[in-house]
Amino acid sequence: MYNSWTLRTAVLLVIAAVVPAANATFNDDFTGNTLRVDYFHTGTAGEEVFSLDSMRIEGPWPGSKAWLLDETDLGKYQVELADMATHRVMFSRGFASIFGEWETTGEAASGTFRTLEEAVRVPEPKRPAQLRLRKRTADGSFREVWQVKVDPASRFVDRAPLPKARVTALLENGDPAVKVDLLVLGDGYRSEEMGSYRKAAEGVVEALFAEEPFRSRKSDFNVWIIETPADHSGVSRPRAGVFRNSPLGARYNSLDSERYILSLKDRAWRDAAAAAPYDTVIMLVNERKYGGGGIFNLYSTASAGSAFAPYLYVHEFGHHFAGLGDEYYTSPVSYESDPNVIVEPWEPNLTALPDPGRFKWSDLVDENVPLPTPWEKEAYDTASRAVQKQRAGLRASGAPEETLEKLFVEERERFTKQLGAEKYAGQVGAFEGAGYQSRGLYRPSADCIMFTRDKVGFCPVCSRAISRMIDLHTKH
Repeated sequence: MYNSWTLRTAVLLVIAAVVPAANATFNDDFTGNTLRVDYFHTGTAGEEVFSLDSMRIEGPWPGSKAWLLDETDLGKYQVELADMATHRVMFSRGFASIFGEWETTGEAASGTFRTLEEAVRVPEPKRPAQLRLRKRTADGSFREVWQVKVDPASRFVDRAPLPKARVTALLENGDPAVKVDLLVLGDGYRSEEMGSYRKAAEGVVEALFAEEPFRSRKSDFNVWIIETPADHSGVSRPRAGVFRNSPLGARYNSLDSERYILSLKDRAWRDAAAAAPYDTVIMLVNERKYGGGGIFNLYSTASAGSAFAPYLYVHEFGHHFAGLGDEYYTSPVSYESDPNVIVEPWEPNLTALPDPGRFKWSDLVDENVPLPTPWEKEAYDTASRAVQKQRAGLRASGAPEETLEKLFVEERERFTKQLGAEKYAGQVGAFEGAGYQSRGLYRPSADCIMFTRDKVGFCPVCSRAISRMIDLHTKH
């Protein structure tokens, strides 16, 4: 445990500076610090506006100094930082946002305006620069939706000292600039419950690095935790009439989806997180009720007290870290989409299969696997929807969490066997039913941790997407 990662990293940066070839571009353009730009995102399903809130300097830039331009084509949005004088793009990253999800809900479609806090983090430029936000269009390209001038010499850039925090290393393998820095935060833990929080955070490490490709790449990660004590145990559960003013603002019923856990208090969790180096964030809530969430390049959440917490840690982190999409389609969600309008998703594990001969993962498909790939879809749909109906009845009756967990176990046993018996089980293909759509979207494998709670791990396509992100974050 220590509180001086900034000093240690600064020493490493000085050492690294004597190696000009690896860091020449970064050192020419950036100071080595992290610049956080906070803004408000307001709109409906059909319009959106952005307004600047603040800019502040955080600790040393924890990301790769070699991976500056993002060519992954992931995310609904993209941030660019361009030199003001030459218009040269110096840095870019794809990301998704809560607003990007909210605008697909019925509330947004009704014309209701909503404002959400958001932020982007970029390396602090040495010279005036233009920060641009770009949004993905229906054809998959990006268009600019907002820009703001960034002048590092401006008196409006907040350089106040960062809040002090208790930072602990659970796994430390080297310089943050060449490692994936995973930060675990806890919400709804009182001071006397920090032992439980620590145990839950250790459970994250155990669960994540039990799965490939994380297991083979464990040495490429650092894992940090920060203590953020709460006045009360637990977080808000609006449908149960429970409300908590927890430090990080995590709550169930996000986007009116009962088990979707998000924090809409972007400033709160980012101010807490700024005490440690981080590329990715897992936010644990001190609750037994099953729930979680994951947004690409923002954070993932999970209920640490759930019997299915290990699954939640891994599944939701897949969304957050690698941009993986949900492959299931029978569970209720808040998003509304026209099933007759199918566009190619940006997520690496989902496709509309526009060309069966050439698509995202066609190079991983064996010659003997037909495309689309046949599977016993109707039998699965019938069984899955029956389970969903049973679960909804139990929830409506106020059944205890233990009863719902028992149903999850029965469901897992049934579908592990059923999907494992598919003719093309264990092979990569294009199986219809994915991304909340029963028809028109396809997933890579009959079963995967992004499709069910079955203990089958990530399919080859998801594994490759994760490995690519690890490679980029550790590039030097």
